[in-house]
Amino acid sequence: MSRKQYFALILILGTLTALAPFSIDMYLPGFKAIADDLHTSASRVSLSLTGFFIGISAGQLLYGPLLDRFGRKKPLYIGLTVYILASVGCSMAHSIESLIALRFIQAIGSCAATVASVAMVRDLFPVKDSARVFSLLILVLGASPMIAPTVGGYVTAAFGWSYVFLILALLGLVVLAASALWLPDSYQPDPGISLKPAPIIANFLAVVREPQFYTYAFTGAIAFAGLFAYVSGSPLVFMTVFGVSEKVYGWIFAGLSVGFIGASQLNTVLLKWFNGTQIIRVALLCYAVLGIMFAATALLGWLNLPTAIVFFFLLLACVGITNPNASSLSLAPFSKNAGSASALMGALQMGFGALISVLISMFEKPSATPVAAGMAIAGLLALGVFYIGKRNIVQPVAVAQGDAVLAH
Repeated sequence: MSRKQYFALILILGTLTALAPFSIDMYLPGFKAIADDLHTSASRVSLSLTGFFIGISAGQLLYGPLLDRFGRKKPLYIGLTVYILASVGCSMAHSIESLIALRFIQAIGSCAATVASVAMVRDLFPVKDSARVFSLLILVLGASPMIAPTVGGYVTAAFGWSYVFLILALLGLVVLAASALWLPDSYQPDPGISLKPAPIIANFLAVVREPQFYTYAFTGAIAFAGLFAYVSGSPLVFMTVFGVSEKVYGWIFAGLSVGFIGASQLNTVLLKWFNGTQIIRVALLCYAVLGIMFAATALLGWLNLPTAIVFFFLLLACVGITNPNASSLSLAPFSKNAGSASALMGALQMGFGALISVLISMFEKPSATPVAAGMAIAGLLALGVFYIGKRNIVQPVAVAQGDAVLAH
């Protein structure tokens, strides 16, 4: 593969990976406008975000076996078509209930892109390069939190929130065309993969019984839940608690994404000297300590806008370093059923994200404490799962170049 082909492939896979986050981030500045138009509260609007998380979690379990049975591209095309139609439907929603339902369907479509892109990393690149590839995908993925909320804020202010979903439909159409024209067939369909419930469940159970998978998949998913706590709670924190405008919120969100993106790229440098397990250990320790400090500051009433921005930046950086290493370590033991493994990993991430967003939406009183506490709990639980789980890994599969074994 030439250098040009390599980066073209990274760009397409990164765009597929970014579709769901773009769908999450772009409408966040419109929460207040949606609440006003649909005659509901901002907390109720946040349930449309929860519906999206639930949809993408459940949908990934659906697409995993389909990607292994029919190859990567056909299920991808179907999912993207569903996404486009649901996005148009969201733009015409006249009640919060219909918006929540359509966001769920939109998520079902978008997660085809998420699962396919992760599985294709396992298909197209050597295992030892996967952590670096995931870090590069996060660089492309970084366009979402940097561009989406900023664009969404301006579009909402100028034209209304419904136009945000029309733009997302157009984006889905572009991604579908790029996938059809330039994405290679990376996996031969396997008719031996059964789509009956019992074999599918057995296949997922076989994946989750792998100690290296459950250790790093659950560690990464719980750590990633802190990101969803931030995403679901930041509109309330910044626009209601601290009173910033839709446009300013979009710029703050974009700026904070630098912590997440920059850390993921720092990870590619750190992998030259350390393996993924060593990096995760330090990142999670920092995550837990910073989370506790953030929660204590918010609870004591000492939090102001600059302090909140600093805490969010540092915590997102911890997630940005943890995520690519946890993803690559989770998938390293698999080849034949990489689609199911990637689907299960993604479902865990979105499932924990949905859970934490529901909990945060239950707090009607404007406060930064629920978000800060959610991130602290995510950091502490992830650290605990990491230390407990890695004791059960007998023969680890190395992923970083130069690793003979993972550090214990």
